[in-house]
Amino acid sequence: MVRTETKARARALQLLYAAEAQGRTVADVIAGLARLTGPEPTVLEAAVVLAEAVEADRSGLDGLLQAATEHWRIDRLGAIDRGILRIGAGELKGGRVPPKVAIDEALWLAHHFGTPQSPGFVNGVLDRVARDLGRL
Repeated sequence: MVRTETKARARALQLLYAAEAQGRTVADVIAGLARLTGPEPTVLEAAVVLAEAVEADRSGLDGLLQAATEHWRIDRLGAIDRGILRIGAGELKGGRVPPKVAIDEALWLAHHFGTPQSPGFVNGVLDRVARDLGRL
């Protein structure tokens, strides 16, 4: 069974992806995603909080990620990997989630939504971000 927090992270990823793909804000795409949430409104509520926090600090998170991805530009990453990394970096930076949990949850997203190469890439980048932030 998938935990509510994990479902919320997956919904946050969907919100971030939809907003980026449509060139809109997270607030603008919430209504469309709400129909997909089904009988778990707490999942959507948590997803909105997370996605809006990531969106609000996108430039700061991208700075952390850019420092950790020496030979990659953030805008050249796939939208899914970029969203997963932003969520993970946001949770690492926020400090409310233990670093190993933030990284493990990002890996779960990478396994379920990314390419076969995504989990290893996400793990390496977020490990570096956590170390740069002094969280590991």
